Amino acid sequence: MGKNKPKGKQTCVFQVATKHLKAKNKAKPVRTTLKHIKAVKNETVENLNQIFSEIQRDVASVSKSVAPEPKKQTQVVKEPPKEPVNVDSAAQLFSQL
Repeated sequence: MGKNKPKGKQTCVFQVATKHLKAKNKAKPVRTTLKHIKAVKNETVENLNQIFSEIQRDVASVSKSVAPEPKKQTQVVKEPPKEPVNVDSAAQLFSQL
């Protein structure tokens, strides 16, 4: 018996998808400008933080030197009333209310 040999080119049942590799593109101008803006923003934030920390130290030192010393509280002793309290008249006034 003869072997069945394909005549010509064999066709594959399963085909592998071909990969199209793209060449790397240059960085887009928007992206580079955003990076530059971010760097400038970070620098300004650092500068402002330094300025505010210096101001905070100055305010703390000024407030310590200007702040008056806390006053000592003196206890005031109340003197007992000179006239005796009339409980009966107070009760009568409450009853009128």
